Amino acid sequence: MAKIVVITSGKGGVGKTTTSASFATGLAMRGYKTVVVDFDVGLRNLDLVMGCENRIVYDFVDVLSGNARLSQALVKDKQLDNLFILPASQTRDKDALTDEGVSDIMAQLSQQFDYIICDSPAGIERGAQLAMYHADEAIIVTNPEISSVRDSDRIIGILQSRTKKVEDGGAVREHLVINRYNPDRAVAGEMMDIDTISNDILKVPLLGVIPESNTVLEASNQGQPVIHYGQSVAGQCYDDIVARFLGEPRPLRHIDVKKKSFLQRWFGG
Repeated sequence: MAKIVVITSGKGGVGKTTTSASFATGLAMRGYKTVVVDFDVGLRNLDLVMGCENRIVYDFVDVLSGNARLSQALVKDKQLDNLFILPASQTRDKDALTDEGVSDIMAQLSQQFDYIICDSPAGIERGAQLAMYHADEAIIVTNPEISSVRDSDRIIGILQSRTKKVEDGGAVREHLVINRYNPDRAVAGEMMDIDTISNDILKVPLLGVIPESNTVLEASNQGQPVIHYGQSVAGQCYDDIVARFLGEPRPLRHIDVKKKSFLQRWFGG
């Protein structure tokens, strides 16, 4: 049986789909047969980040409505034979997702894959709740600013009350990823610091921190999960996140203020 992991956030635009793509890719790179499911019906973006938008013939809703078999809708990654995407529909709304239909698809995928990664829409509307409902584990993605952290706290409340795991008497294992972190700005008080977000407010174990990086945008525009950019700061941090999730201890990287050289201090650089 597969392990189902939902990538979620309370606020849009925090880097959730970027995280879904790199996290799923990282698992596949380690040999796990992985599928990433786009639950953002009507606003499909995951296929763009993974560079497979031109290969889509059928989508999630086609399978739910009986217009296609699951095997017809699954799109294989261009680089990894054990990585697949189940794309969302661009022409339907989230009411097309039904409890029974999603449950059936999750059951079918669980027989075929080691990991099912659910790329959830932001917020708490129907698509997001369906993405979270079947999760065994959740990765909450937030930015270091108060509105994003506050909305993430609300998502945690749903994970702790409206999931199948909770209904069955268990709990969804929670992880936190802080995206677009800048240690210099945190020290200057211009954004929230890691300890305040993870330990004081959300109280969720920290899985990783992704610093601000232009490589993320570059990778997205190239249709590549940024984890493939192994020499980049962001790529390294996503690789660390996957390793920690699988139980490998790795220290946090790129979270400390860099010391300025004498010339930088002298000229204010």
